[in-house]
Amino acid sequence: MIPNEVTRTVSIRLTLVVLLSIDPERADEFEQFESSAATIMKRYGGKIERRVRFESPDDSSRPQELHVVTFPDHESFERYRRDPDLQALAALRAKAIRRTVVWEGVDLSPFDVS
Repeated sequence: MIPNEVTRTVSIRLTLVVLLSIDPERADEFEQFESSAATIMKRYGGKIERRVRFESPDDSSRPQELHVVTFPDHESFERYRRDPDLQALAALRAKAIRRTVVWEGVDLSPFDVS
């Protein structure tokens, strides 16, 4: 083992941190897209674990939501992305979401602070 190697990985579960810039005039379309996408995601073991809203009405350069999304593995995520039902939502997504940034990672065990 390499000295100081990070050995805190718990599983190969894929964790995505997603920043979304939403068109404020299309909030209803955004909710419709997200609800539909979450239903499709579930078919592949994916889940939106957490949603965080940022209120920044005067700064369109900042994201409005952060999502923590998980999938059992990278292949499940790729199958979700290729799903025909998800692809059929592309126009709705394009109307509602201005920009998306996705970071991929894996879960680590929490720090023991006891």
